[in-house]
Amino acid sequence: MQNHSTPTPLPHIGLSHGDINGIGYEIMLKAFSDSRMFESMAPILYGQSKAFSYYKKNLGLDSPNYNLIRDAQQASEKKFNIVNIVENEVKIEPGVPNETSTEMSVLSMKRAVDDLQKGLIDALVMAPDSPLAAKSNRDFLFSFHKDAETLRVMVSGKMRIALATDDLPLSEALGAIDIRFLVNKLAVFSQALKSDFGIPSPKIAVLGINPHSGSVSNGDDKVVKAVGDAQKKGIFAFGPFSSTQMFASDLWMKYDAVMAMHYEQGVFPLKLMALDGCAYYWAGLPIVCTAPMHGPAFELANANKAEPDFYRKALYLAEDIVRHRKGK
Repeated sequence: MQNHSTPTPLPHIGLSHGDINGIGYEIMLKAFSDSRMFESMAPILYGQSKAFSYYKKNLGLDSPNYNLIRDAQQASEKKFNIVNIVENEVKIEPGVPNETSTEMSVLSMKRAVDDLQKGLIDALVMAPDSPLAAKSNRDFLFSFHKDAETLRVMVSGKMRIALATDDLPLSEALGAIDIRFLVNKLAVFSQALKSDFGIPSPKIAVLGINPHSGSVSNGDDKVVKAVGDAQKKGIFAFGPFSSTQMFASDLWMKYDAVMAMHYEQGVFPLKLMALDGCAYYWAGLPIVCTAPMHGPAFELANANKAEPDFYRKALYLAEDIVRHRKGK
């Protein structure tokens, strides 16, 4: 008996182009020069076809070719789709962040987020931005979800690390940490591991604030109490552990994820051990938005030296989360 069922549509993944004078177009082109990428997703770039062609020519790449569309609803599968966010000529100056490249980054993000909010794309993958544009773009994204309890989660292979205080300076991060704050973050993380990664009963290792976490009188009373309160709510949280305990051995592999208290505590071990690239997303948001764990690397712009591993990881992370949330 023949199966005449309609094939399942591929996830439509929107792409912002980041700072056009950085490595965004290069890593994007290199990632999608592999035709196998189109077997699992339909990319839609909110950018500029002229910039795409400029970098493609300079990098000496034969593929991918692009399909120019007016809006996301015209996107074709098995093709690289581009929505031109401006029609006028934009000066490209590789390696030089400037007012124009910042404006183009913000415009790309706004067009993509607008379609994301309308449900015209399934997820958004952001290319690297300058710090100024990155803050503006993140604020814009979060403006649609002001009441959401969010958490940055970094992913590399089986390693999943959440940042309780995201990228706050250490002095501010320490002031933000209290028992209720940590319990709320653990609740978001636990739910995300279930809905976004398909882990039914996730076990979370919690790092301490101070050195020698886990020893007697180490000063991590807040973390100890938060772990206990989270357990009472049915969250499988354990700790606190020191970063050395967790990552100097294979202890982290005995848990489904790790909660770090501050940025450096989580980012350093992840990048050190990220052999296949690492990416992040914001758990707790109803929409899916991912990005590679690196900046625009202006010093590498247009030099054909940027590697797409981290960007490719962000693409696959977005696809995986979309499929898990849809139950596919």
